[in-house]
Amino acid sequence: MKYFGKHFWYIIIALVILSGGTFLYLNFKVGTHTFETDNTDGNSLKGEASSAQVVPTVPVPPPVTHISTPNEVRAVYVSAWTAGSAVPRDRIISLIDSTELNSIVIDIKDSTGYISYEVTDPTLKAYGSYQKRIKDIKALTEMLHKKNIYIIGRISTLQDSYMTKKEPSWAITKKSDGGVWKDRKGLSFMDPTNDNVLEYTILMAKEAYSVGFDEINFDYIRYPSDGNIKDINYRLGEGRTRAMNMKDFFSKLNAGVKEGENIPTSADLFGLTTTEKTDMGIGQVIEDAIPNFDFIAPMVYPSHFATGFGNYKIPAEHPYEVINTTMKSAITRSIALGFTADKIRPWLQDFSIKDNGYYVKYTPELVKAQMKGAKDAGIDSWMLWDPSNKYTPSALLSTTDVNYRDASSNKQ
Repeated sequence: MKYFGKHFWYIIIALVILSGGTFLYLNFKVGTHTFETDNTDGNSLKGEASSAQVVPTVPVPPPVTHISTPNEVRAVYVSAWTAGSAVPRDRIISLIDSTELNSIVIDIKDSTGYISYEVTDPTLKAYGSYQKRIKDIKALTEMLHKKNIYIIGRISTLQDSYMTKKEPSWAITKKSDGGVWKDRKGLSFMDPTNDNVLEYTILMAKEAYSVGFDEINFDYIRYPSDGNIKDINYRLGEGRTRAMNMKDFFSKLNAGVKEGENIPTSADLFGLTTTEKTDMGIGQVIEDAIPNFDFIAPMVYPSHFATGFGNYKIPAEHPYEVINTTMKSAITRSIALGFTADKIRPWLQDFSIKDNGYYVKYTPELVKAQMKGAKDAGIDSWMLWDPSNKYTPSALLSTTDVNYRDASSNKQ
């Protein structure tokens, strides 16, 4: 007690100074006494006999939250660079706050192969396949959830230039020399039949959900569509086809992601999968995807349809007809498998591009025509794509318009 009387208040004063004059909760021991401070009362102190040591209590971070999938998803895509930069990100959030939008699609991994934020899973971390494009991913998802924004994480699944270089055995290779195959843009693809690719993708999806993404969206779940396709070694077993390989990949991927927790999933498909019966050489057949994901997202950008589709010389000039036709076909094929129109959630176009030899400037009217085409087919959910992340506010209903529409619907 003599030691206690001599030194106790020196220790208390030092603790107060170090804590900025405010008592934190501490459990510590002086001499033969244990003392406990309580941050609810700067003078509260309790004690019992023990040996000398200081044991601060480590604050527990708040748990990660999730939002249920909205009945009508209205989303815009943003890159990780946009999501990680305050000015462009805030511009997008302001657009969501002021319009019918309620969801956002953010890159978890793009075609470079880099994950957009620092990962914690030791296996993922060991690959070194991440960049801090988004500094604090949990802070971002928490902020979006506070605004009731549904967060969809996009993974460029098989198109991956980083891992095909780091792990060449994971890559789709050339028949000619066994080297890594690349498309006309110099991009490479991972092999869907490689178990390491499957495991890597599942780990990434689960990690993303653990930091606050509400849904995992798988893009580039296909074989390459351009470049020297004839030189690809598909590693097809006897009697196997590309579509069979992709169907197996769909099934294993979705089951692996959902194991232990029912994480919502969606899959991006070529727009033509809605009307085509073959796999078009890329392994995608809509009937193979529908049962294996919660939502199917055909990329039905009118500018990407070639002359002759729907008997139109320039399909991009007929957005209503392109979307309406493709969505009706997708719904019919979904219903034939025992599902509903709710399974289909298309990607719509909010960008202008010269494709198939024609350039069509996409105006607010053309963007809205796509939405109407989907609505008239029986589909209320959609996602907007613009690679530059600059969307057209006048193509969207304002929050006032949405409230009026909902109120009118309730009266009927």
